[in-house]
Amino acid sequence: MPALRPNSIIGILGGGQLGRMMALAAATLGYRCHIFCPEADSPAAQVSAKATVAAYDDMAALDRFAASIDVATLEFENIPVATVERVARTVAVHPGADVLRVTQDRLLEKDFIRQAGGGTADYAAVDSLEDLTAALARLGAPAILKTRRMGYDGRGQVKIASPADAADAWRQLAPQACILEAFVPFTAECSVVVARDVAGNIASYVPVQNRHEHHILSATLAPARLAPVTMQAATALAERIAGAINVTGLLAVELFVTADGGVLVNELAPRVHNSGHWTIEACHTSQFEQAIRCAAGMALGDPAAHCDAIMRNLIGDRIDGVPALLADARAKVHLYGKAEARPGRKMGHVTWRYPKGQRPDD
Repeated sequence: MPALRPNSIIGILGGGQLGRMMALAAATLGYRCHIFCPEADSPAAQVSAKATVAAYDDMAALDRFAASIDVATLEFENIPVATVERVARTVAVHPGADVLRVTQDRLLEKDFIRQAGGGTADYAAVDSLEDLTAALARLGAPAILKTRRMGYDGRGQVKIASPADAADAWRQLAPQACILEAFVPFTAECSVVVARDVAGNIASYVPVQNRHEHHILSATLAPARLAPVTMQAATALAERIAGAINVTGLLAVELFVTADGGVLVNELAPRVHNSGHWTIEACHTSQFEQAIRCAAGMALGDPAAHCDAIMRNLIGDRIDGVPALLADARAKVHLYGKAEARPGRKMGHVTWRYPKGQRPDD
């Protein structure tokens, strides 16, 4: 498709901080954004030309939204498929419903990854306590029981240390359909963000290493310090999956690195990703600009990094440390406009840049 003309309107489904940074990137390219989300005064709406506050199943509101925009994209992967399909009656939506059908279901996602040639932890579908007991007997413990749908940042999952914990774990998540995943003794967690345009052209950001606290991303170190063969394998696998799923837009591929330097896929996210925030300061084209380029039908930008970086999330009361961060000339602070700090809530992030090869490990 030809690139959208300047002053075209890009609709964004979702109003969180990812949508906020996408809207800011869109403005630099001459586009305006219209946000659709259920929450008033959302982070994305604060910096956008227009916002519709309505439920994702409000079909009349979705029709009005679709009629007011030139193309649509999304800021998180749990937008209902029916919502995307409704908007797609009027304008193109990138990524589309077919991608979401896979990535919104952990079982379908694992099946897809293996079909695409990627490795994953061993897993089993779990729809009852009896299923869970049988799966534990096959996969062993420790293992992780997860809901198949709507989980993120550690929500919807329970660690099972031994088979004796099965009943309690099932009580916490039942009656939702679940998946049991065998524990992976990884040496590092990393991710690759891939951009893919309508024509299938691909531009990938360098693999980065991620550190988590209480299942929430705490810090990203860019680039990951892994063996070159592992870096190459991670990028090649992420690009293969992006092509296989036929995504238009961004796909973040979260990976486990094993002791032998191999990579196993943990999760897919068809959107801009927390582990890509460092690209704003450290890359020629940020992940947010890249997402807008994909949605608008523009050529992909250069993802190359011009420096190393560390990104840290400001979670909960860590927002109280912002005055000190602002006094650090090397720190670039991004705040998301959220009024209330709560435990586990991402209030902002901060990025430090370093000359290549001079980034500290902490």
